[in-house]
Amino acid sequence: MCLAIPGRIVDIRGETPSDRTADIDYGIAQRSASLVYTPEARVGDYVIVHAGFATRIVPEAEAREALEYARAADEALAKASA
Repeated sequence: MCLAIPGRIVDIRGETPSDRTADIDYGIAQRSASLVYTPEARVGDYVIVHAGFATRIVPEAEAREALEYARAADEALAKASA
C-alpha cells in the first residue's frame, strides 16, 4: 500500500517540459521531482509525487485536508506507542 502526501512546489528549474524539475516542500523535508507529467505545475501548487515524478496537481483545499489527516494519524501513532 502507498500513502500519498501532497507537497508544495517551492522552486522550479529547467526550461523545456522534458527537463523541468521542482523542489517540493513536505513540511518536514524537501525533495526534488520531475514535472514531465505535470507541465502546467507552478510554484505554489500542491502535487502528488510517485517515484520521483509529480503525477497530479492537487487543489489547495484537498492538500490541506490530506495534510491534516496525516498530522492526526502521526499524533495518534505517537500516543499509541507512548
